[in-house]
Amino acid sequence: MKCLRVLALAGVTALGVWVWIALHPSPEKLILNQLAGAAHAVSFGPGEGYLAKLTGAQRVGKFFSTNVEVQIDVPGHHEHRLAGRSEIQQAALAARASLKGLSVTLPDVTVIVNADGESAVADLALEARVAGETDMMVQEMKFALRKIDGRWLIVKVETVRTLSQ
Repeated sequence: MKCLRVLALAGVTALGVWVWIALHPSPEKLILNQLAGAAHAVSFGPGEGYLAKLTGAQRVGKFFSTNVEVQIDVPGHHEHRLAGRSEIQQAALAARASLKGLSVTLPDVTVIVNADGESAVADLALEARVAGETDMMVQEMKFALRKIDGRWLIVKVETVRTLSQ
């Protein structure tokens, strides 16, 4: 009988720990989910109507702070600089208008949360495939994030320059 009580207590304790972890994920997990959501929002398929393009571009902006800074230097293309959430949304809308489709994935993400618990850096590999093109673009990127109003938002994006560039 005593053994049964000990097992029941251990089971309840394990369940409590699991519930606590499920309801209070680590900042790293929250950031990984946020970045995956951003990649999903940037991606789109062919045949979107104008309203879907507009809604999709607005959804992209929700992952960025209002004063975000973006500097992307893709080899073989010119450098892109964007400042502010509205410019991000305009660029997303322009991409949706000019491309047939875009698939973005982040297969390798490393997140480092700063000691203050309010800011973080994510080093990642970004893979992008444009519909109708055979080549996939792979680019190393660095994202700076900050916890704003309880959400991890992207405040800075920059291309990581490698030795081959």
